[in-house]
Amino acid sequence: MKTEEIRTAAQVIQHARHLTAFTGAGISVESGIPPFRGADGIWSRYDPGVLDIDRYMSWPDETWPVINEIFYQFFARAKPNKAHFFLARLQQEGLLKALITQNIDNLHQDAGSRDVIEYHGNSQYLVCTYCGERRKVEEPLATSEVPRCSNEGALMKPDFIFFGEPIPKEAAVRSMAEAEKSDVMVLIGTTGEVMPASMIPKVAKGAGATIIEINTEATFFTDSVTDLFLKGRATEVCGMLQQEMEALK
Repeated sequence: MKTEEIRTAAQVIQHARHLTAFTGAGISVESGIPPFRGADGIWSRYDPGVLDIDRYMSWPDETWPVINEIFYQFFARAKPNKAHFFLARLQQEGLLKALITQNIDNLHQDAGSRDVIEYHGNSQYLVCTYCGERRKVEEPLATSEVPRCSNEGALMKPDFIFFGEPIPKEAAVRSMAEAEKSDVMVLIGTTGEVMPASMIPKVAKGAGATIIEINTEATFFTDSVTDLFLKGRATEVCGMLQQEMEALK
């Protein structure tokens, strides 16, 4: 990655009319959360079937302890990193108009970002599978008991997308609307392997947006939609962009 590439990307971001960001698992790796896929991913250690909605609904006593271990014991130790704070700062300064994330770890909000479009939901909430009651998870979630609704005693589930569930309508509609309005979209830590989320940068590109991609390796987006590829760790690249943008002021 060359200094000129960072300078060009910083200038494009600085002069954007409608800047959006689209993040994936890679932005949280340096916070201690591994990606789900890959040799060192979560699914190399756990059975992904625990997040099949039919299996959870049928055998919650079997699946909940594993879900609790992954998302409420392991994830609970993660803290936002410099890349999360960089995006929060862009939003606070009025440059970043929309932040769309595939992540369910709440780290963008912990870093100070507001009105995050959570494409796959948020692990910090539970929702009743019967009446739809939604409640914040108490931290830390120490119990291994299956969560039940306070009103109905019905089964609750983490308020993120399980296998077999559709994308929340509001998140899907808002994401596409923001993509269509974008003149610049920054991709951080997303590989383009997951549908339908992978369509969002393609919609932005089709609408004429300049796509800036930050990742440690080339992805499905790199040769198809990316205009500026900044290869490196999210914290390193975002730190360099922030320094360059400060120099441009």
